[in-house]
Amino acid sequence: MSAPSVTLVVRPRGKPIKNLPETITVSSDASTAEIFERIADVSKFSIHRLRVTKGSDGAPVSNVGDVTVHETGLRNKSAIDVKDLGPQISWRTVFIVEYLGPLLIHPLVYLARPIIYGTSAPASPLQKLTLLLCVIHFAKREFETLFVHRFSSATMPARNIFKNSGYYWLFSGLNLAYWTYGPNSPAAKPSNPLLTYLGVALFTIGEVCNYSTHLTLKNLRKPGTTERGIPQGLGFDIVTCPNYMFEAIAWIGVALVNWSLATVIFIIMAVGQMGVWAWKKERRYRKEFGDKYKRKRYAILPGIW
Repeated sequence: MSAPSVTLVVRPRGKPIKNLPETITVSSDASTAEIFERIADVSKFSIHRLRVTKGSDGAPVSNVGDVTVHETGLRNKSAIDVKDLGPQISWRTVFIVEYLGPLLIHPLVYLARPIIYGTSAPASPLQKLTLLLCVIHFAKREFETLFVHRFSSATMPARNIFKNSGYYWLFSGLNLAYWTYGPNSPAAKPSNPLLTYLGVALFTIGEVCNYSTHLTLKNLRKPGTTERGIPQGLGFDIVTCPNYMFEAIAWIGVALVNWSLATVIFIIMAVGQMGVWAWKKERRYRKEFGDKYKRKRYAILPGIW
């Protein structure tokens, strides 16, 4: 016997959506993704621009294939509110663009040293090493974006690409490159070899361990779903987001190589932002998994934050 159909009353929320249907009819055992498909088909809006919430309590209706309409509590004649989120862009595209900036800016500033700084003096070994480390870091980021990361949301507001890219292009790109490759940079002068070796070691450990945690996070989510598991393994018993911790360690390694104040400022800014994201994730884990989740005292830096 086939499941009964339910008719849902569709209401706009916020600015009007052209051609938004007044009602849609779906099977009660259909996935919630079908609600989005029906609305998008009639309104000619991208699924990713739509936010659907229950009219009764404002609870979000997720665009997923493993939750049925009946399981959400929606019944015949139930109301759903639909909001236009505005133009969207994929998370993957944003990540590619924001990391591409520093990946190109560092080599360009390095090669343009005679023009930018008015000097024909060759770059120092530490400046060359800093360039190599930065290129490796952001090339790794691009690789992970293309082949490792799975995103819980397909898109974000398109305007975010300017904010996200501006942060990376300016602070880890132009700011870091300009103050590193100049003739008066600390990296242009000899440094203690032991500190340089320590910096390279920290960078290598940080990058390798960061990649390992990203693989762990990737394997928590099955392809095509947004369902997550509880992360375990390297670093996850210590802090909420060891990927951020290892990221910080890698950049501390860069700072020990180039001794640039710009690098230190970038580390402080990055750790501050990553710490905010990590605490949000800690709260989400506690809410989502309850007693199954081992609560963390520190989100990103053990003993500190």
